[in-house]
Amino acid sequence: MASPRTGVHAISDQYVTDYAQLDPITATYIGEPGHDDRLPDYSPDGHAARAELYARALREIQRAEPVDDSERAGKAVFAERVGVELEVHEAGLDVASLNVIESPVQALREVFDMMPTDTAEQWATISARLAKVPAAVDGIRTSLTRSVEDGTSSALRQVSKVAEQCDTWAGLRGNQPFFEALIEPAERTEGVSEALLNDLRTAARHAGDAYAQLAGFLRAELAPKVPTVDAVGEDVYRLMSRLFTGAKLDLAEAYEWGWEEFFRIEAEMKQVAGRIKTGATLAEAAAALDTDPRYRVHGQRALREWMQQLSDDALRELRGVHFDIPDPLMELECKIAPPGGGVGAYYTGPTDDFSRPGRMWWSVPPDKEDFPTWREVTTVYHEGVPGHHLQVATAVHQAATLNRYQRLLAFTSGHAEGWALYAERLMRELGYLNDDGNLLGMLDAHLFRAARVVVDIGMHLELEIPAGADFHPGERWTPDLGLEFMLTRTITDPAHVRDEIDRYLGWPGQAPSYKLGERLWLSARDESRRRNGDAFDIKKFHSQALELGSMGLDTLRERLAAL
Repeated sequence: MASPRTGVHAISDQYVTDYAQLDPITATYIGEPGHDDRLPDYSPDGHAARAELYARALREIQRAEPVDDSERAGKAVFAERVGVELEVHEAGLDVASLNVIESPVQALREVFDMMPTDTAEQWATISARLAKVPAAVDGIRTSLTRSVEDGTSSALRQVSKVAEQCDTWAGLRGNQPFFEALIEPAERTEGVSEALLNDLRTAARHAGDAYAQLAGFLRAELAPKVPTVDAVGEDVYRLMSRLFTGAKLDLAEAYEWGWEEFFRIEAEMKQVAGRIKTGATLAEAAAALDTDPRYRVHGQRALREWMQQLSDDALRELRGVHFDIPDPLMELECKIAPPGGGVGAYYTGPTDDFSRPGRMWWSVPPDKEDFPTWREVTTVYHEGVPGHHLQVATAVHQAATLNRYQRLLAFTSGHAEGWALYAERLMRELGYLNDDGNLLGMLDAHLFRAARVVVDIGMHLELEIPAGADFHPGERWTPDLGLEFMLTRTITDPAHVRDEIDRYLGWPGQAPSYKLGERLWLSARDESRRRNGDAFDIKKFHSQALELGSMGLDTLRERLAAL
């Protein structure tokens, strides 16, 4: 038997503790106590310290001899995931991290969304963390300066767009500063002293000033020195693709398959559009649905209530029929995200003890009040149940079989987003998307994800557009062509499309993970059905698959082959 200090699960559990010490923001997200008043060191020294942890833990896990199948699985997951994180550091891409959706600039602001605000003690914790924002921002600036020196910096598009986000959070765009709005409820919280309120106001002002100064730094000091070309090239793309998918992809095959999948979905959408309005194009059917009162809600509060009701209904109706859903997973909060981030919805998982539930966040422009629901029914299923909430929270709930790393830190986009896209398709199979309007919304979401495979790989590798695409055949992908394609060949909201192009270019390899992950989930289900014949039980397959926890797609393929 392995000793407590050398076993795979023990090493993995200790890694979570050690990582939380070096990344207090992640500690808050997973519910690791004792770090909520702190922030990460985002300087090159801070990134190096985390990389030292990766390397040390990898050496320990590689020496460990698994004692059973659960440890063999845990070792494979840990080695693959932490291994690629170390490669990203060695390439300098963590120090250089700057994009419009998930980089230290966003993480530093968004962590305050996760912090409780019910008591004076909790406000004191927020005050202590707020006071550290300027130092954390200084670390970001130092790292970004280093990335220019090392030739690894993000392109001008990301620098400019993130500067705009900083403007919003600093209150420089005619809006209330984020940190000022954050602390307003403290004035209505029992037990919050005037001294604490003054500390909060001072810290909020300094945090806002730090973001304003960061915006100025990005424009005046960084922007003149960074590349103007968005494409990252094949070497960086392959590494980032492995980070997001956990798979060594044949990029040429994935690009070709993306086109095939796009054409397949597009053809079905045209049939559905014709049923919605005889002879209608996709855009005409979408316009008809946008003005149909059956598919509209007015006001952001009404949007939140609508998605909460739809989410609650799905939890209740799927439980015990199509999925085994334990009691702690039955709470899922739906919230409107603070302004300033990207457009769209996202999910944050529960803490390890479920004291903070899973949450679905809807990020919408602050002045938007009318929402077409036909586009968003499938999004609720994607972010909630049976999508991310069921997937992530199920893994968190497996304390008896998964180590803490597997339950809390092994997130892989291809696994997670692939499952969530599969979950949308599953809800159609279960009869939840029989309405043609909601079905068109689901198909559009899948068309959009297929287009992502084509456009993301195409733009970053500057590939040639095939002759049969009926879109600039023979030309090579550029950001302008990517935007034109998404605007003219999908029916996604144009504001969302523009935001998405910026996202792809700053987050190479992530966008294809949805469809490529879904492809694996579908293939694994079909193979299990063939292996088991009449004994195949889809409810059992889903339970066993989700209880494995998150992992890279290559590892997942091996694990699912046993189900």
